[in-house]
Amino acid sequence: MSAESWKMTLNCNRAEAEQFADDIPELADLDPAPVIVATEPDPARPDDWQIDAYFEGKPSRDVLRRVAALVPSARAKEPRAHPLPTEDWVTLSQSGFEPLEAGRFYVRTPDHPARRGKIDFVIPAGLAFGTGQHATTSGCLSMLDAMKRRGAVYRNVLDLGTGTGLLAFAAMKLWPLAQATASDIDPVSIAVVRENAVLNGVGRLHLVVADGLSHRDLVARAPYDLVIANILAQPLIDMAPWIAASVAQRGTLVLAGLLDTQAAAVARAYRRQGMRLAEASGGEWPVLRMVARR
Repeated sequence: MSAESWKMTLNCNRAEAEQFADDIPELADLDPAPVIVATEPDPARPDDWQIDAYFEGKPSRDVLRRVAALVPSARAKEPRAHPLPTEDWVTLSQSGFEPLEAGRFYVRTPDHPARRGKIDFVIPAGLAFGTGQHATTSGCLSMLDAMKRRGAVYRNVLDLGTGTGLLAFAAMKLWPLAQATASDIDPVSIAVVRENAVLNGVGRLHLVVADGLSHRDLVARAPYDLVIANILAQPLIDMAPWIAASVAQRGTLVLAGLLDTQAAAVARAYRRQGMRLAEASGGEWPVLRMVARR
């Protein structure tokens, strides 16, 4: 075995795992930075997750402890890493993510082949919370596909809080004639979307770095007949007046990133803005389809 690549595995809960979907300031000074992958080993136990940290070279005890410190539930044990066989360590970090099928979409990491007859997207595994592995993204893909199958047509689409760009890409595949905009508060996210767009052959997507909907480009392109907002429950509630105002009359709003226990509060916030709940998917992470009244 070669000691060039090392791996540390930590058991954790969902909240601890989700923090690794974004950049971690506590590890920003590490060079090279570890690739950290969060997985849900058993869907029947939704709060039991696992963190795999991949290191290029043997990590010091201090580095291991710094990573482990971000996972409080794992502090009872001294963090340990073990060497991996001589292989591409980035590929190893990707191998734990199985392709996801949602409606007509097939989302995979670069090490998996495409599937014939499916709308294929490739998203690197380091961005796995945007690949559909997380139930909110998967639910949005299924919702968009069902809307298309029922004959919905959209000409002006906004993916608010786009993350990796996956939902914007999906909407563009379903409605190729639509004007499409994707925004995110994080400039790094927008840079990633640009790379993913090239990787997936997606063009004509207008990208905006913006906090909410006040950016002049988002205002100029409104109103939208389809807005997708896969964020979190509280930001969705806080931004309800502005998000609802950006939706055209009889337009559609797809909301996700909320737990089933939060769905009623989110739907109520948008009803107060003149929208009605047309559809809600089931499960722990529901997706709400709201329609703007006349």
